[in-house]
This record gives sequence, structure tokens and C-alpha cells, in this order.
Amino acid sequence: MVNLVNLENMILWRNGLTGPIPNDIWNSSSLIYVDLSENNFTGAIPEELGKLQNLERLQLSFNLLTGSIPESIFNSSKLQILSLVNNQLSGNLPPNLGLSAPNLEEIYLGRNQFSGFIPNSISNASNLIHLDLSKNQFSGPIPSSLGDLRLLQNVILLENNFTGDPSSHELKFLVSLTNCRYLIKLWIAGNPLNGILPSSIGNLSTSLQSFYFYDSGIMGKIPLEIGNLTRLESLSFFNNNLTGSLPGTLKELRNLQALSANNNRLKGSIPKWICDLGTLSLLTLERNEFSGPLPACLANISSLRQFSVSSNRLVSDVPPSIFSLPDLLVLDLSNNSFSGYLSADIGNLKAAVAIDISYNKLSGELPGTIGGLTNLIELSLSDNKFQGPIPESLGNMLSLEYLDLSENELSGVIPKSLEALVYLKSFNVSFNHLIGEIPSKGPFLNFSNASFVGNEALCGSSILQLQYPPCPISSPPQKKKHTHLIILYILLPIGVVVLLFIVFLVMLRTWSQRSKKKIDQQGGLPSPLKPLERISYDNLFRATEGFSHSNLIGVGGYSSVYKGLHRDGTTIAVKVFDLKVEGGFKSFDTECEVLKSIQHRNIVGVLTSCSRPDFKALVMEYMPNGSLDKWLYSHNYFLDTLKRLDIMIDVACALEYLHYGFISPLAHCDLKPGNVLLDQDMVGHISDFGISKLLSVDVSIAQTGTLATIGYIAPEYGREGLVSIKCDVYSYGIMLMETFTRTRPTDERFDEEKGLSLKKWVKDSSVEEIIDANLVKMEGKNINGNLECVSAIMDLALACSAESPGERVDIKLALMSLRKIRLMFIG
Repeated sequence: MVNLVNLENMILWRNGLTGPIPNDIWNSSSLIYVDLSENNFTGAIPEELGKLQNLERLQLSFNLLTGSIPESIFNSSKLQILSLVNNQLSGNLPPNLGLSAPNLEEIYLGRNQFSGFIPNSISNASNLIHLDLSKNQFSGPIPSSLGDLRLLQNVILLENNFTGDPSSHELKFLVSLTNCRYLIKLWIAGNPLNGILPSSIGNLSTSLQSFYFYDSGIMGKIPLEIGNLTRLESLSFFNNNLTGSLPGTLKELRNLQALSANNNRLKGSIPKWICDLGTLSLLTLERNEFSGPLPACLANISSLRQFSVSSNRLVSDVPPSIFSLPDLLVLDLSNNSFSGYLSADIGNLKAAVAIDISYNKLSGELPGTIGGLTNLIELSLSDNKFQGPIPESLGNMLSLEYLDLSENELSGVIPKSLEALVYLKSFNVSFNHLIGEIPSKGPFLNFSNASFVGNEALCGSSILQLQYPPCPISSPPQKKKHTHLIILYILLPIGVVVLLFIVFLVMLRTWSQRSKKKIDQQGGLPSPLKPLERISYDNLFRATEGFSHSNLIGVGGYSSVYKGLHRDGTTIAVKVFDLKVEGGFKSFDTECEVLKSIQHRNIVGVLTSCSRPDFKALVMEYMPNGSLDKWLYSHNYFLDTLKRLDIMIDVACALEYLHYGFISPLAHCDLKPGNVLLDQDMVGHISDFGISKLLSVDVSIAQTGTLATIGYIAPEYGREGLVSIKCDVYSYGIMLMETFTRTRPTDERFDEEKGLSLKKWVKDSSVEEIIDANLVKMEGKNINGNLECVSAIMDLALACSAESPGERVDIKLALMSLRKIRLMFIG
């Protein structure tokens, strides 16, 4: 290389090169184009690159480079393209960025650890077309000087710590960007902007195709002027605090393909003009305050692939026209107040893979046409008032993995045709009026008693785990059957009381967690777990960018957790155990033993593992919204009363499964907000089973020398090391208090030696004194409802955290109580 003085292009991308980039290969002063991307180079970017005065293109993306960007790189006034994406680079951008390299056209610095401000000197790079600083740690206001870059086409600042103008609530940098007449992409989402959209956004480039400002603390109303952006194809502003209604000017966005407005405080009706957006493929409006009926004209949006309006206040019938959308894949109408019958036209949704109409007021019989949805993977019709038999035609839905018909008024038998559903993993018909024999073949071999509890006259099969009486071998004459029933029902009053008491005790003992929590509160449809193939250390190393600190998302006593990108495009979480710490090996073995058998919507799933003598890791589902602890105590995030309640219901569902629905009772032993993770739909998942204890049905208490987190430990656990499922209930009670008071049990105001604790504070104080002030501030309009709701929750929390294990309520009863509190609150 040292003699190739006339070399102009060095293109070595994707060659598996390792080690530091050599310093002595840059004698080729004629170099114009250098591409070393997608290798495994480590160390710093060589200062010697600054000698290349003719360099126009430098691409070092997807390596393992560290350190800062040498300022010498910008010595080349000819530099046009700089791409350093997906390394471990840090430091600030050089203050003379646009002065020393005025011909820069494209800057790609995403997925690193850069920090500091965007220097105002960037405005001197007047040819800049593409600016990507996404997924770093940049901070400070987004400078208005970006508006001087008149040729800008793409501004991508996703997931940093950029803020709005501290002198004004209005986001002034958006005003300056109206000068950029060629703007195509404006992605500013995932930053704590905490401001108001100016009406001048209507003056942004008419070429703008995608505008993302989701998860950014945006407040106020959506400006009417947004309708001027007529070439918009994608508009995403979910997870903000926007109020008011959807402005009618949005109907002018005739090219719109995706509109994501979920998780705001939008209200009013869903307007009929939305049907004029004929190119929409994604429309998500869940978790708002929309009311009234659905427009019957939705069938006009023939291109719609995903439609979700869950967790609103919608009423009236479900318009049959919605079932005529030929390409609809996902339909979520859950958690509203829809009534009337379910139209037989639902059978027209031939392309659908997920349908959720749970938690409504639909009645009548289930149409047999629903069995024609042979591509359907997930179907939830729970918590309605459906009557009549379960259609035999459901046995034709051979792709079905999740079926929830619980809490309706269904009668008759469970069709034997369902035994053909070989992919069915989760099945729930509990709390109906079903009779007869439970099927015993196919997927029914794997279901627990929880799938069937609360029916009138089901009888058992050959499946051992179903604790139902055996069905009679032959049917007696009808007259004798009636005589037998009459005899049973005229037992002496004392006998009836004793029988009911025994049944009650048996149900308390055998109820297990309903196999999958309703998709009611969170508005998201769950994704079935798709285990990856066995994974090697090298693949994990690549996925986590060498276990880069920038990908570190959590640290525990025995492990560290990294975010990773698997080669198939799946985002994963990699939990690496510290084998140098005493207990590291045991923690890995415990989690493997426990999690290999767990499949539950509210428990973080394990995809696979990697085990070598010197390295042990679990590959787990990635939870993009982090922990409950982060949401409670970060100033950039806020959970309203309903979301906190939903998350705690999620946790209770997981505990009910662990305590009663698992192979044996399992005590988690370390419940706390940091071990409750939130997925993309803000559904709660319990994680970290490193010190859990698998109990036996006969021996419900175990001895341990491993202590959990101070503040959440039950008294008998802390004093004597005695572990039982009631220890989890105690921790859950403390966590309930913490979630709604936003006060840690280890807060400095508490002193156990002086008898001061979170529990005593809650017990001795009024709800007005203990409720999280943010709930009052952000939800002042419903303060009485909040106080009533939180008061009931605190009563339950105190019952869960009683000193004596025998006095604590059972998690099943706690879950029932929370669901009643939720219904009271939303009602």
C-alpha cells in the first residue's frame, strides 16, 4: 500500500477485517474514495486521514471504532460524504464543522455515543443534503441555524436528548426549517422537545413525505396548517400529550399511507373525512379519548392493512362495512363500548392475521363464517356478551395460535374440531356456560385448568393437569339424568353450604393464570414468540457491536443486558452473566431452568441461550420502552393513572400464572419496578428470575440465603430466609404503593428503626397527601376519579403487604380487585 501513491479508490467493505485501522496506509495522497464499512475494525480513527487533501468520500460504518472524530478529517475541503454509522464513537462534533469542510453534502453519524450540541457552524456547509445524527446522546436545543441549509432533504435526529427552545414553548427550529424547500424527511422523534407545534409547520416544504415527532412530549393542539403538507406519506405523532380533535385539514393529505396518533389525549368523533384518505395502509388511533360511532365509510380505504382504535370511548354497532376491507391484516377494536351483533361479514377478512374485539358489549351468537379466516393467528373476543355455541367452523382456522373467548355467555360443548389446531398455543374459554367433555387431543394436551375455569358443567378428559371430574362413560336415559340432578339440588341446606365451601377452596387452590392477558388496556396485539436458532458467541458479539457500552441497557447484581440487532433483523436483548461474581453461574442455571418452560404474555420470553465455559448469556425479547422504574422517575416520561393500573394488572396476571398456572408454584423473589419491563405497546412483563424459587405443591415454603432488593422484601424472607408465593404478594403490595405515590420504599424520609416506612406512611395519610403530584397536575380534570381509584388501590396494597403471610390477600383476588377498580375508573 505504501507505494500506491496514485491510488484513488480504496473499497474494502464487508471483508471481515479486524484490528485497528493501520496508520501507514494513508500515503496515497490521491485517494478520493475510502470505504472500510462492515468490517470489525477497532480502535480510533487514524489522525493520518487528515492528510488526504483530495478525499471526497469516507465511509467507516458498521465497525467497532471508538474515540472521537479527529478534527483533521475535516481538513479536506473537498470532503462531501462522511459515514460513521453504527460504531462506538463518542465526543462532540468539532466546533468548526461547516467551516473547515464547507462542501459536505451527506453526514451519517447515527448509532454511536456522540454528545454535546450541534454546532452553529454547520450552517456554513451550504451544500448539505442529508443529516443523520440519530440514536446518540446529543443534547441542547435543535439550532435554528439548520434553516440556513437551503438544500437539506433529510433531517434525521431520532432518539437523542434534543430539547426545544428554553425561552419559548413553541418549537422555533421548525419555523426556521420552512426555509428548506427541498425537505423530504423530517424525523425529530424520541427527543424531550416538550413544546408546541407552531402553525408555521404548514409552511414546511411541499416536498415533505415523512414527518415523525412521536414520543417527544409535544403538547397542545395539532395546527390546522398541517393540511398544507399535501405530499406527506407518513405522519407519526404517537406517545405525546396532544389534545383537541383531529383537524379537518388532514383530509387534504391524500397521499398519506400511515397515520399513527395513538397514546395522546385526542377527543371527539373519528371523522368521516378520514375515509377520503384512500391510500392509507396504517391507521392507529388507540389510547385516546375518541367517542361516538365508527364511520361506516371505512370500507372506502381499500388499502388499509392495520386499523386500531382500542382503548377509546367508541359506541354503537361495529359497522359491517369494516369487514369488507380486502387486505386488512390487523384489526383492533378492543376496550370500547361497541354493542349489537358481530356481523357474519367478518368472514370476508380473508387476509387478517390478528383480530381483537375484546372488552366491548357485543352480544348474539358468534357467526360461523368466522371459521373461514384461515390466515388468522390471533383472535380475542373475550369480555363481551356473546351467547350460543362455539362454532364448529373454528376448527378450520389452522393457523390459529391464540384464541380467547373468555368471560362471555357461550354455552354448549367445546367443539372437537378444535383438536385440529396444531399451532394453538394459548386457549381461553373460562367464565362461560360450557358443558360436556373437554377435548383431549392436539393442542389440548398442553392447556391447564385455567383455560376452562368458571364454566358450569365441563367434565374432564385423559389430560392429567385438568382437575375436572371424569365424564360418564355412557349417557343415562334423559329422565334418569333429570332425576339425578334434582336429587343433587335438594340436598340438605347444610350439605349445600359445605359443598359450596369445598368447591370454593378447590377453586382457590387450582385456579391458574388465564393463559394470556386480554389485549384490552394497552391497545397492542401481541406478537407470538419466534425462537431464534442456536446462537454463537461471535453472532452475539456482532449483534451487540462488541457488547458496546452504547448498547448497554441494564446492569444487575449478576448480569448486564445489552441491546442487539440479530442478523435476521430482529432486535434482541442479550443478558450476559458475570461469571466472576459469586452466584453468576447459579443465576444463569436458575433462569435457564425456569424460563425454558414459561410462555406468558406478561413474562419476558427467552429466545435462546449461549453457553461456553467462560461465557453464558440468554437471548431475550427486547422491551423497547424500558422499565417501569424509568417511567416513574424520569422527568421525560409520564404514566397516567390508567396506564399505571394497566401495568400493575399485567404484573398481577404474570404472578397468578407463576403461582398457580406453572408446572409448580414459582416465587419470583425480586419484584420491583426495575424488573417490570414495557414492550412497544406499554404492556408490562416481569423479568429477572435469577433468584426465583420453584416450590412444590406439597411444600409451599423454601429456605434461601439469597436476599432480594431492600425495601421490597417480606418480613419472613428478610428475617429468616423463608420464601413462599406470599413473599411475592408482599413485594407486589409495596410496588403498588410506589407506582401510585411515586415514592421508593427506600426514600430517605423512611427509617425502619423509628417505625417509619412507605407502608406506614400510606396507612396513616390521606390519599391527597400520598398520591403522585404528577397525576393531580396532569389529570386535574378527573381528580376526584383519580383520588377514588388510588384510594381503592392503596387499600388493596395494604392488604397485600400485611405483616403475616396468612393475612395477605391471594394474588388471584388482588387481580380481580384491580380489574374491578379499573372498570370503576373508566366508567
